[in-house]
Amino acid sequence: MRILLALTMVSSMLLAGCGGLRDSRVNPANWFGKSKSRPVATAPAENVNPLIPVKQDSIFRRNKAEVYLGTPVDQITEMKIERTTDGAIIRVTGLSMRQGAFDVRLVADNKGEPVNGVLRYKLLALQPENQPQGSERARTVHVAEFISTQTLEEARTIIVTGARNERSSTR
Repeated sequence: MRILLALTMVSSMLLAGCGGLRDSRVNPANWFGKSKSRPVATAPAENVNPLIPVKQDSIFRRNKAEVYLGTPVDQITEMKIERTTDGAIIRVTGLSMRQGAFDVRLVADNKGEPVNGVLRYKLLALQPENQPQGSERARTVHVAEFISTQTLEEARTIIVTGARNERSSTR
């Protein structure tokens, strides 16, 4: 009993002494030091309107806003949610109306933020209209999306919607 008491006292004294390491150079969090403020070097003033954005067009490429023209996939056949160390991965398998669907995406509603504990996605793909229907295997599409732990903490239900059905998973 005396050894246990002595060991407890020594370990508590050592633990109390560790509070001084917070400000020492041994702590890796202090290796970069404290931040300091300094003024930014300014370029000479030009006659520029700050409300007009600077365009960086070239003859080889143009910077245009990306517009995704995907349409909903016909059916959602399977949805799995696999946990990872940083969050989860939603894996969705869908069946398009015609073969040849490409650029499949899970597009989040409400900018990927849960509303009332529900996180909603739409399964969209670029689907050509002039293709034959084809077999079920030729029309199957797969897509996955990562969700962070912070988003998962707020969500109780995940719903993925297609053209004719939707799948949901609740915890």
